[in-house]
Amino acid sequence: MKKGIIAVVITIVTFLLIITLGSSIVVTQENEYTLIKQFGKVDRVIDEAGLSFKIPFVESVYTLPKEILLYDLAPSDVITGDKKTMICDCYVLWEITDALKFSQTLNSSVGNAESRIDTVVYNATKSVISSMTQEQVISGRSDMLQDAIINNIGSSMEQYGIAILEVETIKLDLPNDNKEAVYERMISERDNIAATHIAQGQAEAQKIRNQTDKEVAIMISEAEKEAEILRAEGEAEYMRILSEAYSDESRADFYAYVRSLDAAKEALQGEDKTLILSPESPMAQIFY
Repeated sequence: MKKGIIAVVITIVTFLLIITLGSSIVVTQENEYTLIKQFGKVDRVIDEAGLSFKIPFVESVYTLPKEILLYDLAPSDVITGDKKTMICDCYVLWEITDALKFSQTLNSSVGNAESRIDTVVYNATKSVISSMTQEQVISGRSDMLQDAIINNIGSSMEQYGIAILEVETIKLDLPNDNKEAVYERMISERDNIAATHIAQGQAEAQKIRNQTDKEVAIMISEAEKEAEILRAEGEAEYMRILSEAYSDESRADFYAYVRSLDAAKEALQGEDKTLILSPESPMAQIFY
């Protein structure tokens, strides 16, 4: 009987020891923080994966995500600097950087954190877009707008142990009732800019053509002047050679003969091939 009672007691004690040991072991995963609370207050934070221990039935365990989280904000209206309404829809990538601050300020609630993020990001987005015109917002919806929103948020979330990594715009558009009018105005403005560039280009092209025509005219004039000089020099050389030839008495009769033949050739142009000369004509002398 006593041995049976002792066996039961040992079994119960062993069972309690197993339960106590099991409840004192804490397993921390790679993607989480483990917060150990004592009497409702955070006693310590475990941020490394592995096994650790707590006081059974006195300390409690809570976990927080240690990975990058996504929060999708609801679409909301924002007003540009030129008082135009736009619809902004964006999402946020964020993470917990200080689990102790997060627990103390937000009561370890991801929902409370998302509520804070919603307010801060919306206010930053509204502030940035209100400093831009509608055209600037439409044409600058890339990294420029994202960087401006991040800079506006600054370090305001550090007090909650949170870091906002990115604010990405899913949609930044016009309300349906005035979208078409805005697009038509933007097209008209672009057409005016294009017309101005075309007019400037045509004016510059005409200026270049005028300058080119002027340079060509000067070059032609100089070429004609040079040609006249060369012709005059050639004629002068011709007359000099001719004068030298005629001044030689031994060749005078020959050159007179050649000139007479040239004159006869010129006279026989056209259909009439008859040449009538008087006996006294110098040209007639070549035939005697």
